[in-house]
Amino acid sequence: MHRLILLRHGQSVWNAEDRFTGWTDVGLTDRGIAETRRASDLLKAAGIDLDIAFTSVLSRAIETLHLVLRDMDRLWLPVHKHWRLNERHYGALQGLNKTETAERHGVEQVFRWRRSWDIPPPPIDPDDPRSAVTGRRYAGIARSNLPRGESLKDTTDRVVPFWRDEIAPALRLGARVLVSAHGNSLRGLVKHLDAVADQDIPLFEIPTSRPLVYELGADLTPLRRYFLGENGAVEEIGWSKDDPAGKGGNAAA
Repeated sequence: MHRLILLRHGQSVWNAEDRFTGWTDVGLTDRGIAETRRASDLLKAAGIDLDIAFTSVLSRAIETLHLVLRDMDRLWLPVHKHWRLNERHYGALQGLNKTETAERHGVEQVFRWRRSWDIPPPPIDPDDPRSAVTGRRYAGIARSNLPRGESLKDTTDRVVPFWRDEIAPALRLGARVLVSAHGNSLRGLVKHLDAVADQDIPLFEIPTSRPLVYELGADLTPLRRYFLGENGAVEEIGWSKDDPAGKGGNAAA
């Protein structure tokens, strides 16, 4: 059995301010730090150890990872950072307050931008400071690969190649893997692992800093997936009426 742990970063400053964050680089709040330390406790209580970690190039995910590794006495583990694990790019919505944006554009329209599978937000000019795609962090990436605004489908399309090229090979070698990333990049990975329907995956909630554990077979097909809870409790995940246990995965594809 192979083990994969997915961890959404703790509450960020812009989470607390109810703003569209996307690729904007913001840190954790005090609550986010506390959430992350709770995640460390849950992992230790479950007897889960790690061999390698992957994260985005955004500070909130990196900080979350470092806090967990420190609390688990695993700061020495190899860590790989990549922009393909970044949060979904929210285009011209980045930095805007979600409630105020709904008042301006309508609740239904903002819901489509936030929770549809393949409808992107309004694009932003790459030279707009809010686009957050400039500077040394992204200097080695072809400009054509840098998003101006992404749907969840777009985000998934960039996450899956990283899964195939980097994460899956580490699992096949027997490594116990932690991925510290973001709500939408992790949704994209969950969709790929479990072949979740397009209409279902946008509504799948991944709470901040609550470990989501995958137990995978030899071919990396999910055998079981669950959120860790207090006192050894776990919350099993199912998907739809046709596939209540989410066992139609395509992880090896």
